Amino acid sequence: MDCLSYIVWNPDLTAFFGMRWYSLCWLVGLLLAYLIVRRLYKEQGIKPELFDPLFVYCFVGILIGSRLGHCLFYQPDYFLSSWQHVVEMVLPIRFMADGSVKFTGYEGLASHGGTLGLMIALWLYVRKTKLNIWRVLDNIAIATPTTACLIRLGNLMNSEIIGKVTDVPWAFIFERVDPYPRHPGQLYEALAYAALFFIGWALYRRRPQKVGTGFFFGLCLTYIFTARFFIEYTKEIQEAFEASLPLDMGQLLSLPFIAIGVACMAGGKWMRRLGAEAGTNDKGGKK
Repeated sequence: MDCLSYIVWNPDLTAFFGMRWYSLCWLVGLLLAYLIVRRLYKEQGIKPELFDPLFVYCFVGILIGSRLGHCLFYQPDYFLSSWQHVVEMVLPIRFMADGSVKFTGYEGLASHGGTLGLMIALWLYVRKTKLNIWRVLDNIAIATPTTACLIRLGNLMNSEIIGKVTDVPWAFIFERVDPYPRHPGQLYEALAYAALFFIGWALYRRRPQKVGTGFFFGLCLTYIFTARFFIEYTKEIQEAFEASLPLDMGQLLSLPFIAIGVACMAGGKWMRRLGAEAGTNDKGGKK
């Protein structure tokens, strides 16, 4: 294979002021989602004081869910093998063989776990604010693709979650990994999620009354995890045990989210009735 025809990829991991590109992508993605949802809340006349706690709930839910998702879905044999490894699952450290402790940051975050953590966090947020849960979920879903896009760009900068060896002309040679041209699976996902944001935003502008029905939440889940399911065919497995599975772990975990997404998109009146039975309204506070 002629390596000159491929994209040689080996960027510096550090962006500026000692901050890694991956961390920067996470922060920018969360900031974009924050600004978008704040605008949506304002446009929909939701009480301003109900917005500020939302970011905290989302950040904590995504971080905890992503971390636990990676540890329990992909490396349970390691993280559940000793009390020290359980501690490593919770704290950004690693116990070394010589007895020392090394700060590592959170090495390993799973998007499926992050989605589940976000959903639990939003349920807790709704219990506190008394907002209609479907309105909250729909608003978050409109903004979420921007964060998902930036996170995958962070993975690209880290040369992680790489694709399979290929000879397509846009293949990347991830020099930090090996000398072979591979599918840039991270870039495929980032582009797919960016497209979802523009689709969702256009639909919201045309039919804002759909917010609160579960439609946008269902669209987000269905689109993201369907895209993830098929893009997985271009990516290398992350753990050896996946080689013996009919589908890799990312695909298996995507299936229930796709099913939930389709159900939410088709829910319509049933979704609105469920929100009403929860005793909440669109502006916050009991009916």
